[in-house]
Amino acid sequence: MGTVSKKQPLYDQLVDILRDRIETELKPNDLLPSERELSERYGLSRTTVRLALQELENLGLIYRKHGKGTFVADMSDQAANLTQTYSFTEHMRELGRVPKTTILEFKTMEATKSIAAHMNLHIGDSVYMMKRLRAADDTPMMVERSYLPVHTFLSLTREDVEAKPLYEIVEDDYHEKIRVAEEEFYASIARLDDARMLGIAEGAPVLNLIRTTYNEGNEVIEYTLSVARADQFKYKVTHYRG
Repeated sequence: MGTVSKKQPLYDQLVDILRDRIETELKPNDLLPSERELSERYGLSRTTVRLALQELENLGLIYRKHGKGTFVADMSDQAANLTQTYSFTEHMRELGRVPKTTILEFKTMEATKSIAAHMNLHIGDSVYMMKRLRAADDTPMMVERSYLPVHTFLSLTREDVEAKPLYEIVEDDYHEKIRVAEEEFYASIARLDDARMLGIAEGAPVLNLIRTTYNEGNEVIEYTLSVARADQFKYKVTHYRG
């Protein structure tokens, strides 16, 4: 395990040291040293150690059991697989987690140049804009900004999307068969507003996702921009040869 130097703030360095050991040496559910042991090992105050452990817990790298200690989390079980499904609600349920969606904003607006281009609409066409906070087991996971063409979902209301998952509304209520959902993503850092909603620090790593959903007529029925916590999602690819 590393040593603490004077070149980096003690709190940040302890987080880095423990994170490196968790990722390279320890296994899921391994017991970590106690706060007292870490304090003595590195000559740090208990407050500094406690703050570092809290940061690691916020990152999903450790978990605590009352009266038993602090353990290494199993990230393979906690993290959501970006390639598994396009339905957040369905995927969380499959992982045994309790999904929750909070509608932060719902309104009708005119399509901007960028939105019109991505949705094959004309500038000024009416679209619904819906901003949602997605959570699992009360842990904020992602902030989504979705755009849907009004002409396809004429009577859609905020009450509808608060009562039922969006894709169930699309397929069951409006009889729009989803043909394909294309998604691309890239790494970024959290802006202040998104960081506050996600419960992470400004500048923390995030994944930006862009999803475009098409119906059987190859019409865009949803365009979504999401900001997801990097510590809560993983990307897995399987390559087959030949």
